[in-house]
Amino acid sequence: MNHSRPGRRVATGAFTAALAASLLTNAAPASAFEEEASPQQAPFTALVYSETAGFRHDSIPDGIAAIEDLAAENGFEVDTTEDSGQFTDDNLAQYDAVIWLNTTGNVLDDAQQGAFERYIEAGGGYVGVHAASDTEHDWAWYGDLVGAYFKDHPAPQDAIVKVEDPAHPSTAHLDPLWERFDEWYNFQANPRGDVHVLASLDEASYDPGSGAMGPEHPIAWCQDFEGGRSWYTGLGHTAESYSDPAFLQHLLGGIRSAAGDAAADCGASQADGFEKVPLDESTLNPMKLDIAEDGRVFYIDRGGDLRIIRPDGSTATAGHVDVYTGQEFGMLGLALDPDFASNGRLYLYYSPAGSRPIDRLSRFTMNGDTLDLGSQTTLLEVGTQRTECCHAGGALAFGPEGDLYIAIGDNTNPFASDGFAPIDERPGRQFWDSQRTSANSNVLNGKVLRIHPEDDGTYSIPTGNLFAPGTPDTRPEIYAMGFRNPFTIGTDPETGRLLVADYGPDAGAADPNRGPDGRVEWNIVDEPGFYGWPYCVGANTPYVDRDFATGQSKGEFDCGDPVNDSPNNTGITELPPAIGAELWMGKTASGVPEIGGSGAPTASGVYRFDAGADPARRWPSYWDGKAILGDWNDGRLFSVQPDDAVGDVVDVGRILPDMRFIRIHDLKWGPDGALYVIDWGTGFGGGNTDSGIYRIDYTRGGGTRDPVAQIGADRTSGPIPLSVQFSSEGSGDPEGEPLTYAWDFDGDGATDATGTEASHTYTEAGTYLAALTVTTEDGRIAVADIEIVAGNTAPTITIDAPVDGGMFDWGDDIPYRVTVTDPEDGEIDCQNVVTQPALGHDEHAHGYEQYYGCEGVFPLPGDEGHIGANIFGVVTVTYTDQGGPGGAEPLTSQEVIVLHTKHKEAEYFTDTGRIPDGAGADDPGVGLETTTDTGGGQNLGWATDGDWFGFEPMNLTGIDAVDFRVSSGTAGGIIEVRVDDPEGPLVGTAAVPATGGWQTWTTATAQLENVPADGTALYFVVRRPSGSASTDYLLNVNWMEFQGEGIAGGTAAQSGQLTSTSAAKCLDVPGQSTADGTRLQIWDCHGGSNQTWTHAADGELTVYAGGSQRCLGAEGGGTANGARAVIRNCDGGAGQRWDRNADGTFTDVQSGRCLDVNGAGTANGTAVILWTCNGGSNQRWTLG
Repeated sequence: MNHSRPGRRVATGAFTAALAASLLTNAAPASAFEEEASPQQAPFTALVYSETAGFRHDSIPDGIAAIEDLAAENGFEVDTTEDSGQFTDDNLAQYDAVIWLNTTGNVLDDAQQGAFERYIEAGGGYVGVHAASDTEHDWAWYGDLVGAYFKDHPAPQDAIVKVEDPAHPSTAHLDPLWERFDEWYNFQANPRGDVHVLASLDEASYDPGSGAMGPEHPIAWCQDFEGGRSWYTGLGHTAESYSDPAFLQHLLGGIRSAAGDAAADCGASQADGFEKVPLDESTLNPMKLDIAEDGRVFYIDRGGDLRIIRPDGSTATAGHVDVYTGQEFGMLGLALDPDFASNGRLYLYYSPAGSRPIDRLSRFTMNGDTLDLGSQTTLLEVGTQRTECCHAGGALAFGPEGDLYIAIGDNTNPFASDGFAPIDERPGRQFWDSQRTSANSNVLNGKVLRIHPEDDGTYSIPTGNLFAPGTPDTRPEIYAMGFRNPFTIGTDPETGRLLVADYGPDAGAADPNRGPDGRVEWNIVDEPGFYGWPYCVGANTPYVDRDFATGQSKGEFDCGDPVNDSPNNTGITELPPAIGAELWMGKTASGVPEIGGSGAPTASGVYRFDAGADPARRWPSYWDGKAILGDWNDGRLFSVQPDDAVGDVVDVGRILPDMRFIRIHDLKWGPDGALYVIDWGTGFGGGNTDSGIYRIDYTRGGGTRDPVAQIGADRTSGPIPLSVQFSSEGSGDPEGEPLTYAWDFDGDGATDATGTEASHTYTEAGTYLAALTVTTEDGRIAVADIEIVAGNTAPTITIDAPVDGGMFDWGDDIPYRVTVTDPEDGEIDCQNVVTQPALGHDEHAHGYEQYYGCEGVFPLPGDEGHIGANIFGVVTVTYTDQGGPGGAEPLTSQEVIVLHTKHKEAEYFTDTGRIPDGAGADDPGVGLETTTDTGGGQNLGWATDGDWFGFEPMNLTGIDAVDFRVSSGTAGGIIEVRVDDPEGPLVGTAAVPATGGWQTWTTATAQLENVPADGTALYFVVRRPSGSASTDYLLNVNWMEFQGEGIAGGTAAQSGQLTSTSAAKCLDVPGQSTADGTRLQIWDCHGGSNQTWTHAADGELTVYAGGSQRCLGAEGGGTANGARAVIRNCDGGAGQRWDRNADGTFTDVQSGRCLDVNGAGTANGTAVILWTCNGGSNQRWTLG
């Protein structure tokens, strides 16, 4: 055995000087990660073990010499050995760490293995270098200790190492990207998730060979293991490594951390070190949140509420702002002032109620937990159109200089552009042209704005925005332009960089005549500029210009020299070069293989570690400089590591895979160092009982964690006397202390009951905030509360039509009928029943216009760009009652149904399996594969006898037959159509022939009969041909086409005289005039063609005056009170569309004003005008 003491100097002076210089140059600043700092410890002792029973590395002597020199220079002792006999309990006990230096093969016998296991369990340290992972393949315990076994490697070569942990002693000295020459191991299994990864390989920077691991390729890691410490690096093959200062510091940090001489957090990325803490699970439509330094969590509800979660867990509604909630508008953005602790100011971005189409940025002041509505100061108003869906945006974020960023959507209808860029330049189609907004330098939509709020309620323009003040045809507030729907943003408090998550279009596949598939973006916006939309997307992939009038393509847009020549553009024509996204994910391709596809990313800001933050919550310094990306569609979370020096993304990785979220809606770092999350829940339109506000704490940082209080109730509303059973299920103390439970049923602060469960009967009507307080023995407290409404019952909504799961085609007019019952309201005012159809796509939905009344007809417009995508209709009905006696507050109920397009891709089934008598020999159920059939995407395959796939909800009302797109490389089979269960009623069968190949397609049809009207689910069961005994695969299915009227067939278009209720006279075109701009009047009804009006599904009111069709509009396109009603040449624009309301009024879609008989006159020739809707009899009309 060789023994090296601290005083022994092995290295040359030049080598020592180089290493010392490297350590001084590359070391992190002393204050960067205070939690990692530790006082100088007493010298430790390490054993270098380099025995080999397989391949022997020539670099072993160099490694031994280098470690001996590190010991001499850094004050620790080291022994070296290649004698496995040294692995005894007594001998190992003298070492703080054992370094396995390029060991190979099976080198320890059973007794020696047992001694080493006991050594680790007693708190010893393990260091594995390079080939240490090619050692003891038959010793499973060792495999767990090292983290992963070697698989293979390519020839030594240069590669880029992505340094993931900026705080660990072995990586803190390194830049985020470390380029070096070595032999790069591939491993048998990816250890991520079981170990804390310190560094990984960028496989795009070298040739990883046949054993490539893909985008997740760890190369150095550590872990706390069975009482001891483990550190491994895959580097260190070459002799030159052991004279490389950067590698030697890497190795030294690993040795010191494994020996316990340097503090290191090897649980910093491990899922079991994080806890999801519920803060408020009684939310309805939570949109955005922010966290005050005093611990209060503020969040907004889309319906207009500002809510507070207090530090003890109790909640309050701070205030309410009346908002317009049609399409995607409402309460949209929230940010606390940087000096909120002293000035109490916050900023809200919202859509004001009323007919004026604007969004507003206002500053308010908090008075305690109350929003002072009188303090409102309007800073900015943004013009919008409320006629068509979609993309409001509204996220707010402050930068480190006190500048406020405002992200605004493109306010453009995407549904008539086939899922590609909406650039319709035809007259009257401006709301379908994003060149009007995102690419227009003279409007604020489709932008990220940057302003500096001033104390007097105004704002100034920071230096360095995209356009200097006074630049013609521009707005100086614009920092960055060219966004579609930048729904979430965040900032880096250190560098000031802005992160923007931008939702993308929905094309299911690329089209050479239109452009790329639908792609979403995650941007680092670190400079003013044009970010592409609607000309370019992702990594600057261009769309194809299109003439929507002729349907002809006109060539790709030039991302380097974009030109906005749309007639709807009011800004500059020549735009700056488009800036590509750092991260992009598409429907059929992805620039981020670690993520794959993502339909809706969300962005946090960048985390900056603060040693002074709450140690019981703060995330560790490993996360310093990282941001979090959430996926709204599926609830996944990813870490994103930008390079502070250049702003590029270094690494992306999945985190917390077992922490369940449904739809991640907003992410925010708190001043306590925890991550705060809004989960939207399962429903498309909000009002989800499983939505909530959550905090994710890191639990290994020390400190004492607060208890958790959870309150539940078997009912929250009803008539008096109202008996409620309360539960504390979910409450507890993470520190393990026992709790006491105190119940306050009426919010007066007094304890009304104790124990884990309680009950109370409310005998007086009113709204009560019942609270549960849990307290530990050492005085830590948490509170949870729930609102109880006594004396009022939530209304019950029944959607009588359309049927849940029914079938339609885009463009159908869908009749609807709703029944609402409410014990306290008695007779329901149908004008308060709100029905909103929407286009559903994957896990989200785009709302259309709202319809008022208990019955009517709504259109479901759509486009062909979603062919191959998971699309459907969504209908949401809401009703708010009138409250109850004694001050019981109004209650809102909501009912949601899903409708299916008649063309349905088979791959989007909701469940699969095999019936009991199925003869398939493989795993039950069908699988998916990429199809070569027209339209691309995936087909359903691997279907054997008895396998089934099903859809729920799905109903066959109005459907006569089903066409199946099928193929079979064997003898074919049969598809049975069954209702409600895979063995439920059989309503049809389709015979599938042999097609000669698994991608040779044909169509098979099932005629339907005896279909139950009340079916709620549909199942397709694959059976082998009659007389066959096959257990092989039988057929593939790509899609189904349902034949029949389905749920359509409403009376969308209605014709007749339009008679004024107040005057009993008809809307009249004087003298049968056909002239554009002819003013309308009322006149004695006579049934002539100039008094016969047709209200179409799209809202047009048309008349055949003088034998020519004309449309009702406002003179000169006016929107003000008093604008004359006239006939116009029909153009399909919003100014010629009218909503017919349940009370008989007709509302101009463009202005929001009603068709009005001027002055309630009754004489022939009285003018008809636009006027603010008031429900008067002179605004009510009868059509028929």
